[in-house]
Amino acid sequence: MAITRRLMQGVTPRQVFDVLRDGRSYQNWVVGTRAIRDVDAGWPAPGTRLHYTVGRWPLRKDDVTTSLSYEPDTRLELEARAWPAGTAGIVLRAEPVEAGTQFSIDEAPRRGPARLIHPAAAALIKLRNVETLRRLEAQVRLR
Repeated sequence: MAITRRLMQGVTPRQVFDVLRDGRSYQNWVVGTRAIRDVDAGWPAPGTRLHYTVGRWPLRKDDVTTSLSYEPDTRLELEARAWPAGTAGIVLRAEPVEAGTQFSIDEAPRRGPARLIHPAAAALIKLRNVETLRRLEAQVRLR
């Protein structure tokens, strides 16, 4: 899948990662996340998890996202479960640039039937990630 990028002017990578380190904040900026039910102690250290809810009854689903690797203020790699579709690999990166921070999200199916995703669905995921990054920047600016 494609990488989605957003230039966050006047923002440092640390400011963006301050939001990413707050596991409870994900319900405010990740499109589709209805609620964060729990956050493992030490988030986002590798192996820790966010426990979340997506959708509404009767399509409500409780699941988890696991941190796979973490480089403070630079990179966070996650695996989000979305059974029965499978899992998605997500890499979040912050790069300092003269104007602020170039932030990107790279999301791709990892396991399960989602690996056979249709190009039209990939385009919808990209659109969702454009909005996710807009919301993330808004959360950064609220702090």
